Amino acid sequence: MSSLTHSPAWLALQSQQKIMAPLHLRDLFQKNPQRFNELSLQFDSILLDYSKQLIDHETVRLLINLANQQQLSNWITRMFSGDKINSTEHRAALHIALRGQSPVEIDGTNVMPEVERVLKQMEKLVSEVQNGQRVGYSGKTFTDIVNIGIGGSDLGPVMVTEALKPYRLPGITPHFISNIDGTQLADVLQHLDPASTLFVVASKTFTTLETITNACSARQWFLSKGGSEKDIAKHFVAVSTNRSAVENFGINPDNMFEFWDWVGGRYSLWSAIGLPIALAVGMDHFYELLAGAHEMDQHFATAPFDKNLPVMLALVGIWQVNFLGIAAHAILPYDQSMHRFPAYLQQLEMESNGKRVTRDGEVVDYATGAIVWGEPGTNGQHAFYQLLHQGTQAVSADFLAPCQSHHLIGLHHRMLLANFFAQTEALMTGKNTQEVRTELEAQGMDKEAIAQLLPHKIFPGNRFTTSILFKKLDPRTLGALIALYEHKVFVQSVIWNINPFDQWGVELGKQLAGKILSELEQNIPVVLHDASTNGLINFFKTNQ
Repeated sequence: MSSLTHSPAWLALQSQQKIMAPLHLRDLFQKNPQRFNELSLQFDSILLDYSKQLIDHETVRLLINLANQQQLSNWITRMFSGDKINSTEHRAALHIALRGQSPVEIDGTNVMPEVERVLKQMEKLVSEVQNGQRVGYSGKTFTDIVNIGIGGSDLGPVMVTEALKPYRLPGITPHFISNIDGTQLADVLQHLDPASTLFVVASKTFTTLETITNACSARQWFLSKGGSEKDIAKHFVAVSTNRSAVENFGINPDNMFEFWDWVGGRYSLWSAIGLPIALAVGMDHFYELLAGAHEMDQHFATAPFDKNLPVMLALVGIWQVNFLGIAAHAILPYDQSMHRFPAYLQQLEMESNGKRVTRDGEVVDYATGAIVWGEPGTNGQHAFYQLLHQGTQAVSADFLAPCQSHHLIGLHHRMLLANFFAQTEALMTGKNTQEVRTELEAQGMDKEAIAQLLPHKIFPGNRFTTSILFKKLDPRTLGALIALYEHKVFVQSVIWNINPFDQWGVELGKQLAGKILSELEQNIPVVLHDASTNGLINFFKTNQ
């Protein structure tokens, strides 16, 4: 056993699991009418209700003991102080500095002046595009912004610009290209006018294969549709640190927006990677996004653990994964504008905590990370909720919803929220044998028909959910929600003693793809791989 699984706090939680496992949430609510009040938290306009988790006060106390045992307070202080907690890359993890107001130092240097410089640079570009001071080669104002990136350089900006659609500036439409599949590139470009299109190429090194390949193809499209080499400087900007590569591409280095090695890709939307967000919704709203995240940062850094939203959200997840054995976690936003939120959290959680060794390089003997997936409600109800309610696979879920909609059309929002409340209640209570029997008898069914149908209509319930309600999905609230999940991931990494800020697991596939690409260009059978890979490559070569 590892030191973690052999530790007093861990062993106490294992004992607590044996006490809790036989219990049913329905009974817990009946025994304690104050359960919601006691097992929910509020920060500003955000309500976190974890009372529908198989948890009680003793479980919370033991989880907090685990957090204290793993020195969570110290790790929070280290992150906010700029310590190089990304140990394998010898870097700080200071995404909090991108939205903060206080001085933050790395190796004795305050990073805030550089952060503010880039924000002012972004502000200038956004203002010039918005006011028509910056125009395309023919004098047309920019109507379309195309962001070319992948991973954190794509998922964050896509998610936020979709979520903040009601706040978009008039006359500006954002587009996103990430996939190396040329289909996405073709689909985006076919409807655009190059004379009124501004491209944002987002790659820290300016060498990311997918991004640079797509950027070069976009550049060729631009030149083939009327633009000239000298016009590249007007229509392309870069978010990068590689000045020479940016200049070689034809981008004016004055239009290179820098970010730093202490900003991880999946934590980078707050930096210049958020330029397409700012261009789409304006700098005022971008600053509001940062402000909401900063407020959640301060709450995370100062609130007692039992009143701390990110800490409790994380500890509930630890309880699910490590003590209840629930490996799958669904993100279910009841707001169509948050339809990319599950995909964003998929990367945030699975790339951060999908690790098999500790910070010290020892192989873990406990689960780390969950399989994160999801869809907006109510679409998911007509797709996979059957498995949630009556399937054999255990799935935990976060339900998220705004109290106020940006689009008040008839009863739509009340119907949406009625489903939100009903689904969490149904997953919790279920429907037992006697309730089903009474229902079928009331419908006039005979005994034989009831006997046949009854087992199919039983809902076991006791399916665990967390509800997150907020007043309205505005930029400030969205910033706070994203930061909530960022800090949740960090807390879990501390408990599991893993590094959430590297991602070495993505390297091997990239290395092999580079080798295979050269083989695909040769007109000879491939024999150097395993039989399956050889067979697949050769089938492709025969049929391409």
